[in-house]
Amino acid sequence: MKIKFVFVCCLLILSSFLYAETSEFSNGPIFENYGINTTVKQTWPIPKQTKFKVVFDISEQSETGKVNQNINSLARFINMHVRSGIKLNDINLALVVHGSALNDFLTQKRYKEKFDTDNNNEELISLLIKQNVQIIVCGQSAAYQKLQNEDFLPEMTVALSAMTAHAVLQQQGYTLNPF
Repeated sequence: MKIKFVFVCCLLILSSFLYAETSEFSNGPIFENYGINTTVKQTWPIPKQTKFKVVFDISEQSETGKVNQNINSLARFINMHVRSGIKLNDINLALVVHGSALNDFLTQKRYKEKFDTDNNNEELISLLIKQNVQIIVCGQSAAYQKLQNEDFLPEMTVALSAMTAHAVLQQQGYTLNPF
């Protein structure tokens, strides 16, 4: 019984070391302040020569003045895949924005008018744009919320609708990230 107890204790201690080794999360390598991730000992490896074309969808605004974690997911996607050996040029992302999430893509001036604080998403959005991430605003949501194209950060493109953007991106070979 004593040997069994010692064995179980040793297993628990060893597993905590193994867990600690694989759970060291950090930002980078592309986005230094965003996209926390970790290396993983993969048993289902990414096939060599994989090229990603992925579209993300967001419809909910972050807490006022906070970074929207759904936008941060794109930085995490890029960081973790580059960290795991995928070439940055082989990662093409798009983000379709609709609903209340449109507020996170407003210019500083417009955001401050609406919420009396800074739009803390602007830096991350700018960094994503520099990595060729397409950000597409739903024109139907914008019209419903009485937002004009000039209310959005200048890098945004406005589509007829989010549905239209998703249909076109799918025809271009993008797959939808389900979360």
